[in-house]
Amino acid sequence: MQAGSVPWLARMDCSQGGNRAVSRVFASIGECMIELSAVGEGLYRQGFAGDTFNTAWYVRALSDPSAWTVRYVTALGDDRLSDELRRFISASGMDASRILSVKGRPVGLYAIHLDGHERSFSYWRETSAARLLAADQDHLVAALADADAVYFSGITLAILSPEDRRTLLDALAAVRARGGLVAYDPNVRPRLWPDAETMKAAIADGYRVATVALPTWPDEKDLYGDADPAAEIARVTGYGVPEVVLKAGADPCIVAFDGRMERVPAVSVAEPVDTTGAGDSFNAGYLTARLAGWAPVEAARLGHAVAARVIGVKGALAPMREMADLKP
Repeated sequence: MQAGSVPWLARMDCSQGGNRAVSRVFASIGECMIELSAVGEGLYRQGFAGDTFNTAWYVRALSDPSAWTVRYVTALGDDRLSDELRRFISASGMDASRILSVKGRPVGLYAIHLDGHERSFSYWRETSAARLLAADQDHLVAALADADAVYFSGITLAILSPEDRRTLLDALAAVRARGGLVAYDPNVRPRLWPDAETMKAAIADGYRVATVALPTWPDEKDLYGDADPAAEIARVTGYGVPEVVLKAGADPCIVAFDGRMERVPAVSVAEPVDTTGAGDSFNAGYLTARLAGWAPVEAARLGHAVAARVIGVKGALAPMREMADLKP
């Protein structure tokens, strides 16, 4: 794909010899939680993770800090664990300056349950501060004002009130209107929604503001009645999304762009340890490569390579140093 065929890539592309800004901003929006992962009988290790945070983590690991500021946009409380999480975000090399502070609200928490290398989760997030991340419209708009690329998910939408969801979608639409990248993983989680119709409408609204969509087959199959992957891609592009990557776990993903669809095989992992964060890390690899000017198919190959590396460790966050040789 040539840079000029996508407005946001044409604006950012540096491979054609144009001038380059000192640092651009990649902003990821959502909820980072306390992660509990089992390390022994009745023993758990505390960490921090969350779908959009995981993606931000790997974008930071894969990108040049002098070229990209990776910002995490969320809301945290005023308790000890919120303070610990703020320090963790900053220590990881991300910009934590636009995190909204909410008095009296805690950090959400989840536990990972593994069956072999497959995972399920238990959540405690009903009163988390992150549910108010879009409650202050002026703060949210300021957090995205200088963003060249923004990433959000269906979970980001699900945890917000209908009014705050609209505030966020309007802010994202403004980023797209000024030529920025808006990347979206619908990350379907029915338990977070009051009913299927609300979820269906909100997921579609997320697509309508996106320039790159990263859904997973067959998460939306029953919700929208998609007959097959091609039908899902046709539906998503019908919302006005110019670039779609349909992930399928260990099976090939399908990259749709410029009226074309190409299958890109996943990287085989001989002994997977934990699939937590696999899709989030794929998204980071894909987006980092696209922002570096790579074509979609090559970007998908990097996404698969990053996900394969992550599946080999426990928990959502592999050490950033383990990604050094994968940098685009």
